[in-house]
Amino acid sequence: MKVPPEGLALAAEFPAAHREQWQRLVEGVLRKSGAQPEDGAAAEQALTTPLQDGLRARPLYTAEDGPAEPGFPGFPPFVRGGRPQGSAVAGWDVRQRHADPDRLRTNEAVLADLEHGVSSVWLELGGEGLPVDALPEALAGVYLDLAAVTLDAGPEFTAAAEQLFKLYEAREVSPASATGNLGADPLGLQARTGDTARTDALLAEATALATRCAADHPGLRALTVDALPYHEAGASPAQELGCSLATGVAYLRALTAAGLSVDAALDRLEFRYAADADQFLTIAKFRAARRLWARVAEVSGASAEASAQRQHAVTSQVMMTARDPWVNMLRTTVACLAAGVGGADAVTVLPFDSALGLPDAFARRIARNTQAILLEESHLARVIDPAGGSWYVERLSDELAQAAWAWFQEIERAGGQQAALTDGLVGERIAATWAERSVRLAKRREPVTGVSEFPHLDEQPLVREPAPAGHTGGLPRVRRAEAYEALRDRSDAFLAATGERPKLFLASIGTAAAHTARTTFAANLFQAGGIATTSLESVDPAAFAEAFTASGATVACLCSSDALYGEHAGAVALALKEAGAQRVLLAGRLAEVPAGVDEFIHAGGNAVAVLTSLLDQIGVAR
Repeated sequence: MKVPPEGLALAAEFPAAHREQWQRLVEGVLRKSGAQPEDGAAAEQALTTPLQDGLRARPLYTAEDGPAEPGFPGFPPFVRGGRPQGSAVAGWDVRQRHADPDRLRTNEAVLADLEHGVSSVWLELGGEGLPVDALPEALAGVYLDLAAVTLDAGPEFTAAAEQLFKLYEAREVSPASATGNLGADPLGLQARTGDTARTDALLAEATALATRCAADHPGLRALTVDALPYHEAGASPAQELGCSLATGVAYLRALTAAGLSVDAALDRLEFRYAADADQFLTIAKFRAARRLWARVAEVSGASAEASAQRQHAVTSQVMMTARDPWVNMLRTTVACLAAGVGGADAVTVLPFDSALGLPDAFARRIARNTQAILLEESHLARVIDPAGGSWYVERLSDELAQAAWAWFQEIERAGGQQAALTDGLVGERIAATWAERSVRLAKRREPVTGVSEFPHLDEQPLVREPAPAGHTGGLPRVRRAEAYEALRDRSDAFLAATGERPKLFLASIGTAAAHTARTTFAANLFQAGGIATTSLESVDPAAFAEAFTASGATVACLCSSDALYGEHAGAVALALKEAGAQRVLLAGRLAEVPAGVDEFIHAGGNAVAVLTSLLDQIGVAR
């Protein structure tokens, strides 16, 4: 009988490999490609990918990159999950958002969701949305002892909570059976509205509400630490986490000052974070958030059982597009997967048409079925912390936590989250981050599929009923696609006024083999701004001039190889100018500008600036 080995040494018969060996191999390859790295370490550095918050994704991760032991699921620091069993028992809470101000339509949508896989509902109340007094009608037919209810009523959170308490009493739901979140978030409201005058009074209301829940409704969390206002203003992951920590600490101080124990105060909080299509950063964000909050709880004297952060993930509005909105289904699927892998307790998938207005029944169905497929068919929740043990994910979680903690400390030194919002520190820092990201978006270094890349000019727009206006006056709301969609809006208005799109002529010089790559690049670029293209393949300047005149365009772009540019670009450009071209561009970058060419367009150039100036020159109104 053979005794099984204690471990499997899968590479025991091979010589040991070292990072330095790999670096030397990389160095050799880069030298052959023309790069001249100083040494192997520099060669590895050349292959890293910059991320936000000063982080970098490396080309290689090994055991030496792994941080300290992350612990076990359900135990501090909760990096691997807030519960010992993870979400393997019943999966995460599938939470659907409802913002329709019509009470009957909201009720129909809520019931449809609960009958088809949704386990809790999230209601937007107050303002231009669903009236607070419509809550009983919106929840008609809902078994409130089975389905958790999360409210989001802005400054009317106390009135909304009272409506819900009355509803529990009327339907004989015991206080112990009531679950959900009353949604009080005074600092989040200040971030949304910029109103500093009411924050202290609203914080006192929220504290009283939390004290009442702690005494009478143990399953209800009274306060939401909503990080979405910061994410939707363009914050980086570390800024989103740091702002949420500072907000959570402010609430924790208020609750304990009101007489609640640290454990009881922690039980009244739920954190809401955005999940986007950058799956690894999203996974790392949820893991890092639990670690950071566990540290806050630890130094506050909390028990280990109360230190786990309750997390609600919402797919990002920033990543959603109004153009080619069908692609949003793919974005939200990746984001939902990342939130589930990251260990979120509840997940909301926004419908793919949410950037257009109120979603229709089909969009809501796709949103909930996205989660159903991941839970029921992909069995994603059956593995606890599936990304755990990945040296990349562990390192990224650690580095993100450190960056977020540094930002949190800066906010605390400024007097806390309320002071940092009031004096503009948070807004200024987030605005700077978004400005940097906007440059990457404008240069298409961060592509937006269907908008800045592979646009479809002839797509039929989806029309949706406008959604209620949200809170304004504070931090802005941004989307990645907004600059390009503004250009497309100008093109649509021009089409409606003239019957045709603004257009540009492509002079494709030489054979298809010579010009196709740059012709495709140029057409893709111009269409991202709503500019239609016509083209001719030739080497004859006269033929190009004739075709340009027939096209009706007023601007042109040359497309070919560098070699053929040297032979023909000048003559073709001058012929186009003689034919009336107001502006001639060239796809690529040459050492010298050929005669007649006004500027180059190339990968890494500012596409938004080029497209804006072209529309201006063509005569398309802003």
